[in-house]
Amino acid sequence: MPAHRHFMLYKPYGYLSQFIRTETVRKNKKLLGELGSFPEGTMAIGRLDEHSEGLIFLTTDGMQSHIITSTKVEKEYYAQVDGKITLEALKKLQEGVEITVKKEQYLTLPGKAKIVSPIPIFEPRAKKIRDERHGATSWVSITIKEGKYRQVRKMTAAVGFPTLRLIRVRIGNVALGNLKSGESVEVESFDV
Repeated sequence: MPAHRHFMLYKPYGYLSQFIRTETVRKNKKLLGELGSFPEGTMAIGRLDEHSEGLIFLTTDGMQSHIITSTKVEKEYYAQVDGKITLEALKKLQEGVEITVKKEQYLTLPGKAKIVSPIPIFEPRAKKIRDERHGATSWVSITIKEGKYRQVRKMTAAVGFPTLRLIRVRIGNVALGNLKSGESVEVESFDV
């Protein structure tokens, strides 16, 4: 049996975190498999929604998913939010906020949140983000150990600062580094 293969990928904006088209996926949606020549059976570990970008792991080893998506592994996101985020909002994000998950109220686990300074430099996104004429924005780093559907977006909205752009920059000890949007690199293992 051939050895499993593993990849780090910078998922671009507008792609779904899947390789196989299902009946629920419209034909015009872009899938991760379009970004490279990956071996048969490659799957994403965890997900980033269509409008989110950043680090995602790909593997042919389904057992890896359980380890990486567990609450033992931190995931760090940079969120560009609408407005100048306040210390009070950051404190709430750190303590946990109430969000809706599957139509029920859910209190997020405590995490880390801080202002990102200096402003991070990323490639421009495929779809333009509103410009500064519509008000100030700020960047915040949010580190969590869980991953509910659209959790970071729901968290920033719950404290009054909706997310405009969201990029996952780290999973455990593995950082996005110098990967460019849409670029992947094969790795020996995921040292999270």
